[in-house]
Amino acid sequence: MNKIYLQRGASRWSQLLTCCALVGLGVGGYLYVKSNSASQEEQINLDYLKAPTHVVQLGDMEVSVTEQGSLESSDNVEIICKVRGQNTVTWAVESGSYVEEGDVILTLDTLYIDEQIAERSKYAHWARSGTEHARATVARATLAIPEYLEGRFVEEITELEKDLVIAESELLTNQEMLKYNQRQFERGYQSRDSVDAQRRRVEFSQLAIDVLNSDIKIAKTFGKDYQLAELEGELRVAQAQFEANDERAMADASRRDRAIEEKEYCTITAPKSGLVIHPRAAAWKDAPDITEGGTVYKEQVVLLMPNLDKMQVKVGVHEALVKYIQPGMRVYVKLPDREPFECNVTDVADIARPPTIGVSNVVKYDVTVELPKKEGLKPGMTAEVEIVMSEYENRVLLPVESVLEFGSGFYCWVRLGDSISRRKLELGESDEEAVIVLDGIQAGETVILNPLAYVAEAQDDALTNLEKSVTDAGESGEIGEES
Repeated sequence: MNKIYLQRGASRWSQLLTCCALVGLGVGGYLYVKSNSASQEEQINLDYLKAPTHVVQLGDMEVSVTEQGSLESSDNVEIICKVRGQNTVTWAVESGSYVEEGDVILTLDTLYIDEQIAERSKYAHWARSGTEHARATVARATLAIPEYLEGRFVEEITELEKDLVIAESELLTNQEMLKYNQRQFERGYQSRDSVDAQRRRVEFSQLAIDVLNSDIKIAKTFGKDYQLAELEGELRVAQAQFEANDERAMADASRRDRAIEEKEYCTITAPKSGLVIHPRAAAWKDAPDITEGGTVYKEQVVLLMPNLDKMQVKVGVHEALVKYIQPGMRVYVKLPDREPFECNVTDVADIARPPTIGVSNVVKYDVTVELPKKEGLKPGMTAEVEIVMSEYENRVLLPVESVLEFGSGFYCWVRLGDSISRRKLELGESDEEAVIVLDGIQAGETVILNPLAYVAEAQDDALTNLEKSVTDAGESGEIGEES
């Protein structure tokens, strides 16, 4: 029992001594490192004496944006396909060729159109035959009306009236015979049956006259109206059939004539003398290439004849900058192997360009710059366009490499002999090399370039700013996870 206790006590004392030894080593190492770090800090603090410097001066600045574009003509004669549907190109003039007025510059395949012409011609002849037959039917139906009114109707009425006159004559004869028979009967020469028979003949004659009068009346009223309505109906039917056949014939003939006209459009000639280019060499870069065997559609621009005296360049400017650009602003244009020349902004688009494939998040607006007349300008040439958005004179300028941005603002370090001091700055616009200082420093003072490499205070501020950014990002992530 005592042996075990003594062993445990010895073990605790050995652990205590070991801890004391480790603490001593740690303190010694700390003092050693501190002495070395103090000497290194002193060395670092003196590094600003080796830093490059810049004397602040007053100067002029132009704030500009530079973009790449290509030349195009602002006055193009567009050669448009006038043939319906899909059309195969059988031959096209080479882009960049000079042609004379009337020269063939593009041809399209005509096989399908030739088949259409033959087919439509056949239907046009059939439809015209039906039209002529319907025309004759209309003519007959038109003549049938006066033929009835002035011929058959008059003949029918005349025949009835003739029968009526005969019937009236027979009635008078029968009446006289009845009187004669009655006198003879009274004298005893005729029998009563003879008198009655003659009386019946008179009645029959009167009945025949009544029937004829009725027939004449019906013929002049209902019969005439019925026949006229029937004949006029036949005329209207014939006219409708004629109009339908004539419309069909005209439609078939129009289709045939349109096919014949489109066949002529399959051979395109130059409307004037000059340069011919394919659309992809101008503003229509996304249009399909015009090549042999390729397909074109109606109303598609297949070729262009640009006016080389009216050239322009369009460049895409980012949406964040386009609001600062106005027509009339000064522009410097640089073409390959040429000295830059000055011109002005002509137009700023109100609608953004279609998004570029692969970089759809980049929104740009077209800015157009008309170029003065110069020799050798051709569509498709590359151009570097520098648009001057702002101009400043006699301003305090600082090199951009002398300014650092932290969370609280912009800073630079000013050297005064062998000492430095940090200055907070209020900045204006800047370009790629310098920035305008509105407040915080004056001309004639000396600033340290690239202070992050030479000034310990700048390094500490950058580290602090980085730690704060990491902490803020972590807190934002925790809040997001909780929500």
